[in-house]
Amino acid sequence: MSNSLRDQLMGLGFKPAPKPERPVQGKGPHDKGPHAKGPHARSGKPEHRQGGKPQGAQPQGRPDGRKPDGRKPDARKPGGPRHGGKPQTREDIDLAKAYAIRAQREKDERIAAEAAKQEEARLRREARAKLAELVKDKALNDAAAEIARHFPYGGKIKRIYVNDAQLKQLNAGELGVLQMDGRYLLVSAEMLAQAEAIFPPAVALKVDPNATAEEDPYADPQYQVPDDLVW
Repeated sequence: MSNSLRDQLMGLGFKPAPKPERPVQGKGPHDKGPHAKGPHARSGKPEHRQGGKPQGAQPQGRPDGRKPDGRKPDARKPGGPRHGGKPQTREDIDLAKAYAIRAQREKDERIAAEAAKQEEARLRREARAKLAELVKDKALNDAAAEIARHFPYGGKIKRIYVNDAQLKQLNAGELGVLQMDGRYLLVSAEMLAQAEAIFPPAVALKVDPNATAEEDPYADPQYQVPDDLVW
């Protein structure tokens, strides 16, 4: 329509028809645009979400390796000091090794000492058993003896009862005394020597016939006490 005809119509009272309004994209209820929402809305590419992020999404960061908040990444190696602790020095490591070596050595010494103690106890048991078999039924003790012969043994003064003949033989070194299971046995000098070779601690009295009265104060009582006193 030309301008002249349009002017003529407007002069007759006609008004131009209003222009239709453009719908705002994404706000109409029947909007089919790419941003439309609803159960039938579709986009150009399907989204696969996992954990609230699209699949394949890369963590955000900066090209220089810094975190999004600007902090530098933790450069500490595994096994390093934690919680603000100081790293171990060479001196600390050497000292720890020295303590470990010392502790191991002390442990080995205790084990060796215990093993030696057990071995010694085993040998003593075997020696005692062998000695008991040797002197079995060979003791010369007289049940009717009334003379007490004293002698030092184990830090105490012990005694064995003998008769007059046995006392002379004992002081002459022809007899000796063994300790077996808390008892004192009178044996010959030959038996005493064999017992000493098997288990020396069992020898309770071995008289040296050449010893003086000072060296053996508990020898023959007739030379140590009055005649009217019997030990």
